[in-house]
Amino acid sequence: MAHSVAGWRGTAAVVATTSLLVTGLGIPGASAAVAPRVDLRVLVVDNGDSPVQAVTAELKSTGVPYTRVNLDDANRPTIDAAFLSDTVGGTPRARYQGVVVPNEAPFGPGSAEQTALETYERTFGIPQVDAYTWAHPGVGLDYTSEGGWAGSLDGREATVTDAGRAGRFGYLDGQFTFEDNSPSTQESYGFVARPRAGYTSYVDLPVPGGGGRGSLVGEYAHDGRRELVVTFAYNQHQRQFRVLARGIVEWLTDGVHLGRSRNYFGVHIDDVFAPDSRWDTENNCTPGSFNCGDGEGTPAEPIRMTAADAEYARQWQQSSGFTLDMVYNGGSGEEWKEANGGTDPLADRLVADRNAYRWINHTYTHQYLGCLQDTSTVPWSCAKNADGSTRYLSRADIAAQIRDNHAWAVARGLPVRRDELVTGEHSGLRTLPQQPDDNPNLAGALADNAVRWIASDNSREPAQRPVGAALTVPRHPMNVYYNVGTAAEMVDEYNWIYTSAADGGSGVCENNATSTCLAAPLDPATGYTSQIVPQEVRTALLHAVGNDPRPHYAHQSNLAEERLLYPVLDQVLAEYRALFASDTPLENPRHGAVGTELKRRAAWQTAIANGTVTAYRIGTTVTVKAPSGVEIPVTAPKGTATQLPLGTTTFGTPYAGARSAWTTPAALQSAVKLKLP
Repeated sequence: MAHSVAGWRGTAAVVATTSLLVTGLGIPGASAAVAPRVDLRVLVVDNGDSPVQAVTAELKSTGVPYTRVNLDDANRPTIDAAFLSDTVGGTPRARYQGVVVPNEAPFGPGSAEQTALETYERTFGIPQVDAYTWAHPGVGLDYTSEGGWAGSLDGREATVTDAGRAGRFGYLDGQFTFEDNSPSTQESYGFVARPRAGYTSYVDLPVPGGGGRGSLVGEYAHDGRRELVVTFAYNQHQRQFRVLARGIVEWLTDGVHLGRSRNYFGVHIDDVFAPDSRWDTENNCTPGSFNCGDGEGTPAEPIRMTAADAEYARQWQQSSGFTLDMVYNGGSGEEWKEANGGTDPLADRLVADRNAYRWINHTYTHQYLGCLQDTSTVPWSCAKNADGSTRYLSRADIAAQIRDNHAWAVARGLPVRRDELVTGEHSGLRTLPQQPDDNPNLAGALADNAVRWIASDNSREPAQRPVGAALTVPRHPMNVYYNVGTAAEMVDEYNWIYTSAADGGSGVCENNATSTCLAAPLDPATGYTSQIVPQEVRTALLHAVGNDPRPHYAHQSNLAEERLLYPVLDQVLAEYRALFASDTPLENPRHGAVGTELKRRAAWQTAIANGTVTAYRIGTTVTVKAPSGVEIPVTAPKGTATQLPLGTTTFGTPYAGARSAWTTPAALQSAVKLKLP
């Protein structure tokens, strides 16, 4: 994207009108007593640049319906009065509650389309987001030559102003830092400028090399219109946008919209009670795996938590205010116990502290539940029957693995749910390239055990899908390896994967389109804390602030020995709490609740795509209709009430200064009706 001032269009033309939304003046056919109908849908004018696409992604993630007009499409609709508004039952209707544009005048100053858009916004009081523009008087700012600055924002700390905190950005704690992930790459460019009359700054920073502060995000109120002006470039994956995205949507919709958003972070600890194999730093493989030479490798002590590690986990949860999900293999624990004199202090400690955690069935002995694996070749393949068909583990064997593990937990009083399951290695589900289809016996075994939610690997299958009557719950893998207990082991394996053959690595990164090689191997003594932890924190935090409920998963080995997972979790929690106000906590739903959230979202997006949702606001009344059985996500201000056939009740639950809920019409009603404060 170009950053030169010359590349930007000038100020928008001003079209005089005396119409006021509150009185209905200037609206054809309207009287002073008629409040217009404003549909709960956003218009997005898209020129293909990343800032517009970032805001669009936030709308979609939140569940806000929008109409996209592609400026590069020769057959796009013309933006005129008929496209923007009409009447319904004699009531003037604004088709869009907010408008997102690439800059302040995407159709050109004074053009017919630009004039139509500005007139529409002025007539109905519709706000406009200028996704990215430069600092100039046309957006209420001084030029940067007048005490401002333009350049790279990488690593600079911005502040949410008092006005921002009092308004739509009040969910933020005050400061955030622009990402600076690579010293050789410019990641964010921006214009820092002084506000003029009519401009209220919401996010600012000290003018580099100068005096005072300059704005990066603010509201420009002028000529009966309101624009949210953003003067830095961004994309949807950058933290600085992610932390501001909620406020942009709330400002755009005046805090009343379809959809809801939360910040989520959950962590599953797989293989609890089972030992995990250890990375062989000499042979660069994991003993027991199919590609470790002859399958033996160098004998090494497996990695398994101790009672002291379990005690530490319980204390860490209490001090951090965060609950882990223990994904357990009871039979593997019994095998360990039998091989070690009939005692298991780890199991004793975890069972004694069972109510401190959430528990999820991981099958009894972590058996592979897909096809029978032929390990005579590398990579392995599915064994075949005499007729050439794939040999699969039987329904009875799968069902036993699920049933026996659940029974083991119930016998020990673990608070486990029958309907939640994580299979070992997500096995049973399709695994490319060897097993392109689910084990056909899996769905029946899930039904036999009343399983409704089965985990999948988000890196392979990010979308929820059915497995018989059950649904998948995608999980994010954490890049803290299952087969390491020390930082030195972690760095050794990381270097093997991510360095070139010339630098002593596997060279896999050189031949993989989705990977890049390190410039040089990481230092075994410092590489984990200096490179791997910050990178993993960045990834996890982007998920957490991206309205993504999918949990992350690591392994019990990461809580053992040097306890490698805790530095990641500590930093994620610390950075999150430094960014967000106390009324915007991290939500940590359990496995089944995540599945339910994803299921609701899918049904909602289908209803929107099918055009079967009707939602609008007239004055202080909101009305929403959707197909029967589809739960409706709505966000509204504090003080909003749900209108019932008789009386009202408080709407939703509080989050980030607003209230929101998944809701359906009350008995005897065909629509959700809300009364705004």
